Amino acid sequence: MAELLKDKKNGADKLSSFRNKIICGDVLDVIREIPDNSVDLVVTSPPYNLKNSTGNGMKDGRGGKWKNAELVNGYADYDDNMPHDRYTAWQRECLAEMFRVISDEGAIFYNHKWRVQNGLLQDRQDIMSGLPVRQIIIWKRKGGINFNSGYFLPTYEVIYMIAKPNFKLVPKANAYGDVWEFAQEMKNGHPAPFPVALINRIVSSTYADTVLDPFMGSGTTAVAALMNERDYIGIELSAEYCEMAKERIAEYKGGLLYGY
Repeated sequence: MAELLKDKKNGADKLSSFRNKIICGDVLDVIREIPDNSVDLVVTSPPYNLKNSTGNGMKDGRGGKWKNAELVNGYADYDDNMPHDRYTAWQRECLAEMFRVISDEGAIFYNHKWRVQNGLLQDRQDIMSGLPVRQIIIWKRKGGINFNSGYFLPTYEVIYMIAKPNFKLVPKANAYGDVWEFAQEMKNGHPAPFPVALINRIVSSTYADTVLDPFMGSGTTAVAALMNERDYIGIELSAEYCEMAKERIAEYKGGLLYGY
């Protein structure tokens, strides 16, 4: 027991250089520096690789509002257009590192989007296979856009709950069910931001002290962690989004972030 406590203290000491910081850098380079079993919860949504879609889902010849939509414009410092096999390998490597850093009481909430590719549903099993997925949560969004007449408008995304053996929810959190309806975030300059209410539900449903988001984007996970008096660690490639996240955190701490 003494050795276990010593290891935990050493891990905590190492984590102090990450805790409550937005670290601007490559996700794999940074996360490999985080000690094993040192994080309680990972909540994240990676880029979806939508721009290599064969379903014309990102294009509309009519122009209009969609022509200038943020997702069409793309992410800062990332084009979201990897060859599919390379994208899958990258995400599997990222998830392996996320799984390494969470404790035996920890879990990963990994948000992704199913899509039609080459006429067939791409349900991301090539990314998720082999991982201990305990549950799939359906995030029902309000609205959406679909320019493909071959299938109905997609109105949901999925959140994979990848849990270590001893992960438990706080009392009464299990009553939420597995279909959650939250509107998309509108007042946010990031192309694909999480709703704060969605992440707040996840964080508040756990015992996590430290929450990691390795694709931090505009800082929503950090804000939700602070709302629940938890520590956060954010990793983000884009210097622009790193600054956006820091600004939103400062606004929340100053009581200026609208609606929270």
